[in-house]
Amino acid sequence: MKNKLKQWTKSLARGVILNRAGTPSTYWLTRTFFLRSLGFIYFFAFLSLVRQLEGLLSSKGLLPSFLYLQKLIHHYGGPWSSFFDQPSLFFINCSDPFLFFFAYLGLVLAALLMAGIMNIPSLFLLWLIHLSFCSIGQIFYGYGWEMLLLETGFLAMFLGPVLKPGLWKTECAPPKIIFILLRWLTFRIMFGAGLIKLRGDPCWHDLTCLIYHYETQPIPNPLSWFLHQLPAAFHYTGVLFNHFVELIVPFFLFLSRPLRYTGGIFIIFFQFILILSGNLSFLNYLTILISLSAFDDHILKFVVPEKLRQRVENRMEGKILHGRKWAIYIYTGVVVLLSIQPVLNLFSSEQAMNRSFDPFHLVNTYGAFGSVGKVRNEIILEGTTDSLISDSTVWRTYEFKYKPGTLSRRPPVIAPYQPRLDWQIWFAAMQTPAQNPWFIHLIYKLLQGDPIVSQLMDDNPFPEQAPRFIKADLFEYHFTLFKDRTKDWWTRKWAGPYLPPLSLQNPSLIDYLKRYGLI
Repeated sequence: MKNKLKQWTKSLARGVILNRAGTPSTYWLTRTFFLRSLGFIYFFAFLSLVRQLEGLLSSKGLLPSFLYLQKLIHHYGGPWSSFFDQPSLFFINCSDPFLFFFAYLGLVLAALLMAGIMNIPSLFLLWLIHLSFCSIGQIFYGYGWEMLLLETGFLAMFLGPVLKPGLWKTECAPPKIIFILLRWLTFRIMFGAGLIKLRGDPCWHDLTCLIYHYETQPIPNPLSWFLHQLPAAFHYTGVLFNHFVELIVPFFLFLSRPLRYTGGIFIIFFQFILILSGNLSFLNYLTILISLSAFDDHILKFVVPEKLRQRVENRMEGKILHGRKWAIYIYTGVVVLLSIQPVLNLFSSEQAMNRSFDPFHLVNTYGAFGSVGKVRNEIILEGTTDSLISDSTVWRTYEFKYKPGTLSRRPPVIAPYQPRLDWQIWFAAMQTPAQNPWFIHLIYKLLQGDPIVSQLMDDNPFPEQAPRFIKADLFEYHFTLFKDRTKDWWTRKWAGPYLPPLSLQNPSLIDYLKRYGLI
């Protein structure tokens, strides 16, 4: 393994050294990596959907999508006008079978894309299905990587074969301008993240953010525990490296070829560090994919397996078709016009993070961790079958699948998969219960013993009889330390009540859910 890594590094260095400025850039190998890797990202996006769709967005879920569409139609005065605010196939039909059909269709198309079987219609359908679910996903789809996948997926349509499916049957050369647009996207991802930090939490200025981040991020992994133990000097250096990669390196993408390669290597290396240090869904994987646009065939031919290189080189024929050229010119003009608002946002003193300025999410603005929590509060749900609550009441705890709960449970490694309920309850701990109707609905469903919603939890402590009461408390969690010499990963202390005990007979609970149309 060590010898292979050494050989790969030498090949990469050779590719940079032997670069000739006059050699035109081609992207046959880059396109191969890009499209098949995009299939990998789409696959995990749809995998997390099919496994959680019923409990989150179906007619029996926490935030039924048909209710959301009804509200949109009522607000805009009809489905057609609603479509141009939240474009979705599900204005046609929002039944559960229709939702599941397209969720599984997306999963199958993603698997075919990974295998190199696709064309423009299949790439368009993947984009459209994901857009349709993003439009109805409400708070469970309110993350920057969802719109990032939409923007990337739309760009990818200009790289696939028109009709005849198959990565090896592509009938024209990869358009260079699409890879320039991908580099523009990479720039906005990185530079936007850097600026939001400079304008955000003061800890990015005094270099202390990483002292807290590994412990307080949404879903830590085992290496997060280890990194949290390291000296403050390590964390200060990490913040400085973060600023360098996000604020300076992005400009390398538009300079000479060796600097462009260098910028791409820095960005990919940085994303691998983030992958190792936490579970941030498919954000870092997708950023690596987009960063491949910094590399052309000249450098990749030194590092890809010879068999793959020869297979691609045997297909390196053909020119960009006339019709495709005009489509690319028009799209490039659209990107330029739609980039005005994101650029203005980048340099605004009130910079917004992860925001789209058009309903189809073609050109967006991005950012991450503008603020970093200093304390990790977790919501712990407990239930009881007692008919009356007293000091002797025995409470049993609901465990979520991936967020901290039991102190001895090892933090998981789950990215690029995203457990949406576990992510959202991390945000809920920073807000009030009234700000999260889905959370109140979750308690209502658990009080009913609902098997669909119970599947979103790690286990059901009431398998035979639903609880009569459920309460929510806040606990302050901290990683254990080396010196503690314990098998536990966490320590915790009670921080106060989050929600008092509720039962199905509680009129306030019923009135609240009726007000949101959830029952």
